[in-house]
Amino acid sequence: MPVISTSGLARTFTTKAGPVHAVRSVDLSVMPGEIVGLLGPNGAGKTTTLRMLTTLLAPTGGTATVAGHDLLTDPAAVRAVCGYVAQSGGADPYLTVREELVTQGRLYRLGRAEAAARAGELAAALGLEDLLDRKAASLSGGQRRRLDIAMGLTHRPAVLFLDEPTTGLDPGSRADLWDLVRSLRDGAGTTVVLTTHYLDEADALADRLILIDGGTVVAEGTPAQLRTRYAGSPDASLQDAFLAATGRPANPADAAPVAV
Repeated sequence: MPVISTSGLARTFTTKAGPVHAVRSVDLSVMPGEIVGLLGPNGAGKTTTLRMLTTLLAPTGGTATVAGHDLLTDPAAVRAVCGYVAQSGGADPYLTVREELVTQGRLYRLGRAEAAARAGELAAALGLEDLLDRKAASLSGGQRRRLDIAMGLTHRPAVLFLDEPTTGLDPGSRADLWDLVRSLRDGAGTTVVLTTHYLDEADALADRLILIDGGTVVAEGTPAQLRTRYAGSPDASLQDAFLAATGRPANPADAAPVAV
């Protein structure tokens, strides 16, 4: 049974210039323990989709369930079973790592002792033990990202949503984060849904990819399936498959001229 299921999920924003259809109709089905990558060009609707699935943004159309809880009728239950790590992160730069993790535990209604114990567990699991008494502002990009993920894992969510989790990280930090995501799936059975613009990351990390363009799903499958279907060979590049699936020319010279 899918842990995430959506049908016709949509979000339209009202602006002075008229309606903006950020997400037109997204149908998703994610199984327990999957690592699913959402790919798409800028403005495709990936982040808006994640924000709807985590109850941060109300849909204007369609239905969805997360871990058996209806997004529209039971948003509190959805929030209880999912974690969300935004692109920009959420740590307070003036708090120490320990203070941030304990505060996060208290927000999830853990007792003081339990919140402190959970902070220690997360610090050990994510390599933050030596940083517990440092303020978030003093951490490196990779360290801050590990703290962001620790905060998202405080309540042991069944589903973890990561929005461009490795943007700006060095190759070593990216590799460490990939290992962490795999360990969450393999060790705790956590379902992970992530967005990324790095096709090598999507290829290496995701069990399945979902391509979104123009606010709707245009293709989905394993990386090998997409390479075969859209680029003609399982050994083709994922970039060629991505460009073909989204209707963009592989050779920039083939693109239509832009009027100026």
